[in-house]
Amino acid sequence: MNRRWEFDALRGLMLVLMTFTHLPSRLSSPLGQPFGFVSAAEGFVLLSAVMAGMIYGRMARRDGIEAMERAFWKRALKVYLCQLALMLFLFTVVAMLGLARGEPAVTNLMSFYLQHPVLALPAAALLVYQPALMDILPMYVLFMLASPWVMAWGLRRGWGPVMALSVGLWVVAQFGVEMRLHGLLEHHLAFPVPWRDTGAFSLMAWQFLWVMGLWLGAGRQPHSPPHLRFPSWAVTLAVMLALVGLAWRHTMGQAPFGANVALNMVFDKWQLAPMRVLNLFALIVVVLRFGPWLAARMPRLRWLETLGMASLPVFCAHLVVVLLVLSIWGGSPTARPVWGDVLLVAGCFGILYAVARISVALDRLPPRGKGGRPAAPFSARPSPSPHAPVPVQAPTAAAASMPTSSARPAPLSPPSPPLGPVPPVPPAPL
Repeated sequence: MNRRWEFDALRGLMLVLMTFTHLPSRLSSPLGQPFGFVSAAEGFVLLSAVMAGMIYGRMARRDGIEAMERAFWKRALKVYLCQLALMLFLFTVVAMLGLARGEPAVTNLMSFYLQHPVLALPAAALLVYQPALMDILPMYVLFMLASPWVMAWGLRRGWGPVMALSVGLWVVAQFGVEMRLHGLLEHHLAFPVPWRDTGAFSLMAWQFLWVMGLWLGAGRQPHSPPHLRFPSWAVTLAVMLALVGLAWRHTMGQAPFGANVALNMVFDKWQLAPMRVLNLFALIVVVLRFGPWLAARMPRLRWLETLGMASLPVFCAHLVVVLLVLSIWGGSPTARPVWGDVLLVAGCFGILYAVARISVALDRLPPRGKGGRPAAPFSARPSPSPHAPVPVQAPTAAAASMPTSSARPAPLSPPSPPLGPVPPVPPAPL
């Protein structure tokens, strides 16, 4: 199985930064958005989409669009079940601990559930109720459910219309369309879940990163341009913008204009605001231009790769740890002494690394056949003797009228030829 260790290491780095950001400690602020006005969430979504484009694009070329659709839906179901498990953990263990200790960090986090538990349960199952910290996986589920149609159109008819529509939705999202639609539903249909409890991420805005990642990943196929190349002036401009964003972030803090809320909105994370996208694009150009050179010269960080290989279990485990910390110590980053923060961070990452190692080990186990025995590979299974008679079934009238071709019909209409052979498919991304 072929893996891109660079992608695994980058996803592992994003998981580390997200953990530092969500875990209340003295490192939360300095390690939040450390490379400029871009958070680990943008990098993680984009990387996951690139890997999804690579993996499922190869699958579509090898097995057809229908196989790709089934793989996307299977992965979406797995992520959805993880979300349900996390919400159940929040509603039971975290609620019990937080209420027993009277922690505002927990009671504020799940205030809608505490006020309307009967309504919150089905709303959470429908991915409508999304408290803070619990709104990332629902976004992945919805994006993965839409991805088969996006990939099918892009692979068959080109990515130009897809990207144009995606950019258009991102532009519309900058005017707060989703919040206005929610207000109309709340006013006319008595929509029960408040806007603040439906998730902080604007789906109309963040779909742009996902679709762009699918496009970049699907383009890394045989007979397609393997790399994005930028002129020297674009690289120079990107380096300058990245350095300005880095210096500005660590000079002014995570709010670029201090207490000026209106100006800060041009860098808003949840709407994926224009200046944030500009900063992100600058970092992408820098990474694509200098990343291969750096990767060839620095030692491989295997522990980061391990975290990235098990991104979904590690992400879920980090939320469990963060929710337990919030329910026991609260959300204050200075609730513990310095040595307490050191022990907390060390214990947290020890748990995450153990989860990653176990998950990777389980993924490497051979598939089990019937009776609990490992399934034999295809090449090891006995083949019939060339001298043995082969039973032939009489063709039906419908079959007799069909052409004598062994090729399967194309999954989508109108029919089209196969997209070409591909190398083996690695495990699916988050």
